Amino acid sequence: MPASVISASSFSSACGSGGLIVGVDEAGRGPLAGPVVAAAVVLCKPRPSGLDDSKKLTSARRAVLEEKIKRRCRWAVGVVGPEDIDRLNIFGATMLAMTLAVAALCEQLAHDEAVGEVLVDGNLTPHGRRPEWCWPARPIVGGDALEPCISAASIIAKEHRDRLMREAAQAHPHYGWERNAGYGTPEHLTALRTHGPTVLHRRSFAPVAQLEMF
Repeated sequence: MPASVISASSFSSACGSGGLIVGVDEAGRGPLAGPVVAAAVVLCKPRPSGLDDSKKLTSARRAVLEEKIKRRCRWAVGVVGPEDIDRLNIFGATMLAMTLAVAALCEQLAHDEAVGEVLVDGNLTPHGRRPEWCWPARPIVGGDALEPCISAASIIAKEHRDRLMREAAQAHPHYGWERNAGYGTPEHLTALRTHGPTVLHRRSFAPVAQLEMF
C-alpha cells in the first residue's frame, strides 16, 4: 500500500463512523533532535505474523515486518518537526502527529468505509486535545504489546523515524544520529557541547536549552 506522509503544515480530515479498527503509536517523544512520528495502521487479513512492540524486536525483524505491513495493510504516517515540538510542547506535538496519521489513513479509505475505533498506545488520546480529531478513540496502556494493530503502528513509526534520522545524520555527521536516533546518549551530548545545536535540535528540551544559555 502506498504511504500517506503529511507534516504539521498540512491537514485534511476525513471523519466518519463505521467498523474499521485503526492502531496508532508514536516514535520519538524522548530524543533531543528530530521529529516525533506517529503511524496509523488498519491490519490486513490474515495479519502479518510476529507483530510485537517495536522495542522488543531486532532491527532485522522490524525491517521484515515493516515491508509486510506496508505491502499488505493500509497505513499512514504523520510527522511533526522540532520547530512545532518547541511551539506545542512534545505532548501536543505527539497528539498532532497522531491526528495527522489517522487523517492521512482516512484519505485511503473507500467511500463506503469509515473508522469505527482508533486504538492508541498509552493512557491518553488526541480526543478533546486536537480540534481536528473526530474519531472514536480508546487508549490502551502497553497497547503496542497487546493489540496487533498498535504493534504494527509502532513498527511503522519507529522504522520511519529511524530512517529520517539516518538521512539527517548525513547532513549533520557529528552527532551520531544514525546510531542514537537523536536520543541523549553520551556521544550525542558530547557533540552538542562541542558543536552546538543544529536546526533539528529541540530548543525546549533541557540539555539543548541549557547550552543556549551560555
